[in-house]
Amino acid sequence: MTSPAPVLTIAGSDSSCGAGIQADLKAISALGGYALTALTSVVSETPGRVSLIHLLDPEIIADQIRVLLAAFPIRAAKTGMLGGTEQVQSVVQAWRNHAKDIPLVVDPVMVATGGGKLLMDDAISTIETQLLPLASLITPNMDEATVLWKQPVSDRESMAACAWELAQKYQTSVLVKGGHLSDDSAADVLCTDDGLYWLEADRTPDVQTHGTGCTYSASIATGLAQGLNLLDAVTQAKGYISAAIADHFCWQTALGTVHALNHLHQNAE
Repeated sequence: MTSPAPVLTIAGSDSSCGAGIQADLKAISALGGYALTALTSVVSETPGRVSLIHLLDPEIIADQIRVLLAAFPIRAAKTGMLGGTEQVQSVVQAWRNHAKDIPLVVDPVMVATGGGKLLMDDAISTIETQLLPLASLITPNMDEATVLWKQPVSDRESMAACAWELAQKYQTSVLVKGGHLSDDSAADVLCTDDGLYWLEADRTPDVQTHGTGCTYSASIATGLAQGLNLLDAVTQAKGYISAAIADHFCWQTALGTVHALNHLHQNAE
């Protein structure tokens, strides 16, 4: 049996398992990778509500990354929720010291789908100045892109302009995700050295899942770990996340309807 490519996710825990490191574990496994985890925080949350966040000590974050990189032939990695300045700096230093040329997908997680803040304000500049320059790909949603670009990102034109300018600024590839577009599409734009590429998908209406960004970035990292080029890895991941949304789970509870991504029972087309 051929052993799967190891993929490292550096992210926070989500108690509802729809986002964060649990979503990454599901996506990486579903796409045939071997998931490794470096935990940055523990978040008590459900879809639509963040109750409590506990950030982990920077030393344990850095040591998880160090020991995993030493023990496994990691082929690609992603970052998700990092939380605070010290946590970001610990990831940056560990990556510089131990990771060498491993592809790194940076999902600049700032706010949960339900509105809970997942990145401290003073950590944003640390992300910008220290982490993003290490990235092989940056994957902001429209709100995160607005913060990074310092201008509103609200339509396809501004998405494309933002992706191009951020790619020039950080000398890397950028994927601006259009999940918050006002029309019926869920289009994303990828800027690489070869140009701009639009990835189209129909929006699944009336679904309030969380963890789409986590799942998307983990899926891209898995494709890169398996030897796909960046465009093919993003294209495969787009198909996977679109199906996970379309085939979502739904429960009725005392608090109302709860939705969750279907990570495990479908494959990218």
